[in-house]
Amino acid sequence: MAVLIVSDLHLDRAHPEITAHFLRFLNEQARTASALYVLGDLFEVWLGDDDTCAHKAKVTQAFADLSRDGVALYFMHGNRDFLLGADFCKRSGGQLIDDPTLIQTQGQRVLLTHGDALCTDDIPYQKLRALVRNPSLQRRFRALSLKTRDNLAGEARQGSKAHTATQAMALMDVNEQAVSQLFRRAQVDVMVHGHTHRPAVHPLVVDGIARTRIVLGDWHHRGSYLQLDGDGFELISLPRD
Repeated sequence: MAVLIVSDLHLDRAHPEITAHFLRFLNEQARTASALYVLGDLFEVWLGDDDTCAHKAKVTQAFADLSRDGVALYFMHGNRDFLLGADFCKRSGGQLIDDPTLIQTQGQRVLLTHGDALCTDDIPYQKLRALVRNPSLQRRFRALSLKTRDNLAGEARQGSKAHTATQAMALMDVNEQAVSQLFRRAQVDVMVHGHTHRPAVHPLVVDGIARTRIVLGDWHHRGSYLQLDGDGFELISLPRD
């Protein structure tokens, strides 16, 4: 059975067509998999595990149904949903994994990461990333009312869009040295990540060894997932009807 990996769905009630497309994927392609990994940014924003609007509850229930059918579910924090916690995992039937996480599947050691930590040239973003991942700050944020958290998240999204608009595309992509260092530290030949929304398979050489970096696409206009099975890996684009 195959292992499937997705990232950067950015599910949001403002875009029900993306959610419908992903739910169809869960009910079709993912139903026959042994495991599904979500490498961050499942939701456009997650305000905390008490954020149980109908849209998010529908997605969570779809995961729970998939888990009951025997598909193992794993979730990694992204830069949009770093507040996913134990209650979400309990409701969805999945479990949180660290960033990065090393898995062994189909006889290969594969390193999974969201990918934003590799974008080291974007210094303002890296400072923000360190700030929002601070456990003390997260506890204080969760203590606020849901409405206040929603307002603050909206302001943060606007700030993110403004920052992205002023940055060169190269600065928001992964840093080659950071990629090589992670390959070296993890001692793997395959790395899978999302975040940059630039789906591709990149062959490279680190320390004289052939490696492969696989980048997952977002789901804004079409689906993107990686399939790992006995035949190797395949990065699949899933058109939306």
